Amino acid sequence: MNKTFKIYAILFAIVLAVLALLEFSKNEVTDWRKNFEVDKKSPFGLYIFNQEAGNLFKNKLKKTEESPYYYYEEGKKYAPHNILVILREFDTYSWNRILQQVSEGSDAMVIAERFPRHLSDTLKFQTSMVSFDEQQKLKFTDKKFVNDSLNLDKLPSGNGFIYTQEENQILGKLIDKEKIPQPNFLKVKHGKGHIYLHSEPLFLTNYYLLKRGNEKYLENVFSYFPEREIVWFTENSSVTTSRSPLRVILANDALRYSWWLLLAGLLLFVVFNAKRKQRIVPVIEPLKNKSAEFVKSVGNLYLQEGDFHDMMAKKAQYFLNKVRMELMIETQILDETFAKKLHVKTGTSLEKINEAISLIKKAQDPYAPVMKEDLIRMNKILDEILK
Repeated sequence: MNKTFKIYAILFAIVLAVLALLEFSKNEVTDWRKNFEVDKKSPFGLYIFNQEAGNLFKNKLKKTEESPYYYYEEGKKYAPHNILVILREFDTYSWNRILQQVSEGSDAMVIAERFPRHLSDTLKFQTSMVSFDEQQKLKFTDKKFVNDSLNLDKLPSGNGFIYTQEENQILGKLIDKEKIPQPNFLKVKHGKGHIYLHSEPLFLTNYYLLKRGNEKYLENVFSYFPEREIVWFTENSSVTTSRSPLRVILANDALRYSWWLLLAGLLLFVVFNAKRKQRIVPVIEPLKNKSAEFVKSVGNLYLQEGDFHDMMAKKAQYFLNKVRMELMIETQILDETFAKKLHVKTGTSLEKINEAISLIKKAQDPYAPVMKEDLIRMNKILDEILK
């Protein structure tokens, strides 16, 4: 074990010790998130409801971890029964299976803060935020339940029904400090059965069920169900139980943080250790640009040959091509019109342009005598025109 590894191990042990001390000394914080999970004992979990549901429904409750699409086999007839859906997000096919069962005589109760668009379009209703008050009350419209209201004093959603058909029966309302009742519990007829819609799931949570008297509201809500088998599509049915060997570690916050810290420490050790032992990367010189050397060699070749006429012809051809492409001037006839156009677009004097035309014509004539001085003069003038 080398010295570097010992240093890393000591630092890692110190960090673990500090984290352990912080973990043991910290105060437990209440989780006020609205998780609505059947196995959560936090204020807004459904642990108590899940434990008491069997007694509430007189042992006629059947929980399933399947979606309605797979639970109800296509073409199979089912005896009329009750269906319970609490804050589940199903696909359209699953909702169609539920609606089919209701139309054949079953009853369904859907409890959610927001309802899927497919369900609201089919049953002709709309929901929205109807109250922003922190203190709200849930009451029934039936006179026999008039004393069994429920006070919401912690994070009410304030959702209600802003539109519903006249034939739909309003079973409950939400009342805020303005004392303006808004429907939040509906009974909708669908085929041979009924669908009950409740827009405030907080009455099912641990926080409210632990308050004395609130259980009466819950019992009254479900009293609208006929006494028969109830199929509850539980909230965690869409989550497959983890089979990972690390499920115990990942389920506990302290163990999970320690696990991730361990992995991060190992990763840092590998990175720094590999960096120290990496071989030297050889320096590769980039390829040099030898274009200038090539041009110089070609130029020297022409000078050695002494073919000034050919060099003038190539220079003239290059010049005329640039005039055509950049200045958009026709170069087929080098006359007075061409000279004026070139004069206008370049600003070069007509005298210099005419001299350039004369040298270009001389370069284009294969029998014209050409001197070195002609090439130099022509090159200078053409470069000045196109500068």
